Amino acid sequence: MPKVALFSQTGSQVGEIELNDSVFGIEPNNHVLFEAVVMQRASLRQGNHKVKGRSEVRGGGRKPWKQKGTGRARQGSIRSPQWRGGGIVFGPTPRSYSYKLPKKVRRLAIKSALSSKVLAENVMVLDNLAFEAPKTKEFASVLKGLSIEKKALIVTADLDENVALSARNIPGVTVVTANGINVLDVLNHDQLIMTKAAVEKVEEVLA
Repeated sequence: MPKVALFSQTGSQVGEIELNDSVFGIEPNNHVLFEAVVMQRASLRQGNHKVKGRSEVRGGGRKPWKQKGTGRARQGSIRSPQWRGGGIVFGPTPRSYSYKLPKKVRRLAIKSALSSKVLAENVMVLDNLAFEAPKTKEFASVLKGLSIEKKALIVTADLDENVALSARNIPGVTVVTANGINVLDVLNHDQLIMTKAAVEKVEEVLA
């Protein structure tokens, strides 16, 4: 079983913690990681692009010229697609780009992401993380005590508003709950910092 250092909120090491081998110790599957990232990024797309078809463009209610006798090609509306200012054929319309991967693939992806962080030695576990009130300065001192200078993902067992609000104004720091941990966030941050309770909750769900 992989072991990582256990730190206190002040940044001092208080011991070690064994991680579940089936969650944090598997061989990362790079293809599944890629598929999971593509799925998440697709789901984040707004999909609110819109163009007007010939039935939506203003004007064009009158036939431009009579059907026969002019020597020109017959036309029914100046808002047909071949006219400048006319409707767009098969243009983009609002749609959802989201789709889902099979449950087993999603579980393998998050396990691969967590295991890749352990292999890279970019996982830290805190025995506890709590603040009496939202204080960005206090959260910054926690990161300084842990020598965190890059992007960090903080995972707590449950939603703690004081922790979330304290970290909100710190660039590169994201706070999520154990239930909300995802592949894109794990891979998008250099350091993964989890509370001991969050580790237990993740292992309970994924093991």
